[in-house]
Amino acid sequence: MKAAVIDVRGLVKDYGRTRALAGLDLEVLPGEVYGFIGPNGAGKSTTIRVLMDLLRPDAGEVTVFGQAPQEGGPALRSRIGYLPGELALTGRVTAGEHLHHLASLRGGRGRQRIGQLAERFRLDLGRPIRALSRGNKQKVGVIQAVMHEPDLLVLDEPTSGLDPLLQHEFLELVRELRARGATVLMSSHVLREVESVADRVAVIREGRTVDVDSVDGLRRRAGQRVMLRFAEVPELSSLAALPGVERPRLEGTTFECQLHGEPDALLKAAARHRVIGWVARDRDLEELFMDVYRLGQATGIDAAPGTGAVEAPDAR
Repeated sequence: MKAAVIDVRGLVKDYGRTRALAGLDLEVLPGEVYGFIGPNGAGKSTTIRVLMDLLRPDAGEVTVFGQAPQEGGPALRSRIGYLPGELALTGRVTAGEHLHHLASLRGGRGRQRIGQLAERFRLDLGRPIRALSRGNKQKVGVIQAVMHEPDLLVLDEPTSGLDPLLQHEFLELVRELRARGATVLMSSHVLREVESVADRVAVIREGRTVDVDSVDGLRRRAGQRVMLRFAEVPELSSLAALPGVERPRLEGTTFECQLHGEPDALLKAAARHRVIGWVARDRDLEELFMDVYRLGQATGIDAAPGTGAVEAPDAR
């Protein structure tokens, strides 16, 4: 196996008495798109700032392309495209002048792609930075991060402020970068975006990594939401005890559950009754994220107050 592009072990970072990172681990492999998800305050941006040497860790080990960020210097940073979560873009210069200045600081790398990327993301290069909307400033940030074709992209909430069409265009760009061999670390609150492009996903909570898996693995673990509507009230306990059934819930003649694995046993049990309605859908990454974040693993949920619903104990 090739050495990790990003290798983080036991990362700790304190802001005074507040512990932002509490032993976080992270391993991003060459050529993968790695989703980095968690709620506000979980430590995503702090981790990214440590990787970019904008913050220094209090404990732990961090390497990017085998070097500590503070030791790699300009040679290491030249291999990275970075889009911060909060862009501080001001001034009288135009978007084009700003991007050409950044290209000059990189020895001219990326200058030839500015016009192409501006056209792709519908950015007017002649407008002053200070006159740009938030969305147009985000376009400038995206372009400066990718125009020099870096080996590693570190993206903190990259689609913030972009309209849906340009969000889609950005995700296409990420796929192209991966096809070219680039490695991408992408932090995002938009979990469907992460699900659509990431190879693996890490979930962090309170400064620690609590789950890492491939997107396919997460989808398998997420299971399905199943709804069965019967002509008469079925026996809840017999359905709740079936293999793979979790969070069973009965409201009137409607049975709902989360199902993992094959549906064979549930279908055979349901066939003993008269079934008048059936719906099954795959749970998405966002639902699994909420499981992991709130409880660390899927558990039973309470019935909503006032619904008259009956909840069975977890049969596992």
